[in-house]
Amino acid sequence: QVQLVESGGGLVQAGGSVRLSCVGSGSIFRRYVLGWFRQAPGKEREHVASINQSGVRKEYADSVKGRFTISRDNIKNTVYLQMNSLKPEDTAVYYCAAVQHPRVFTSASVYDNWGQGTQVTVSS
Repeated sequence: QVQLVESGGGLVQAGGSVRLSCVGSGSIFRRYVLGWFRQAPGKEREHVASINQSGVRKEYADSVKGRFTISRDNIKNTVYLQMNSLKPEDTAVYYCAAVQHPRVFTSASVYDNWGQGTQVTVSS
């Protein structure tokens, strides 16, 4: 398993930008598919973005496509989520997750390593 720690969340004005980071330790980071998920109060946890082991393949939720960018640095054992043009509906707890060689990337159920989450609040 890999241990994951998120950072970078906070309060931001609508239209602003935030970069989330997630640092992994305890395993071979480059072997893992990585994902960002979010959960707002009263809503289901949803896929935001994911990235394959090499960083070549990326998947995005339709709601964030063109605004968010996922990237990874396997030397630093870190995955990032750059969030631009933020909207109030982006407000949620954001989680990073990792799994080795999943069949799919966008389902939370396939991930077996999770960070504790970081709150992102977008104000009007």
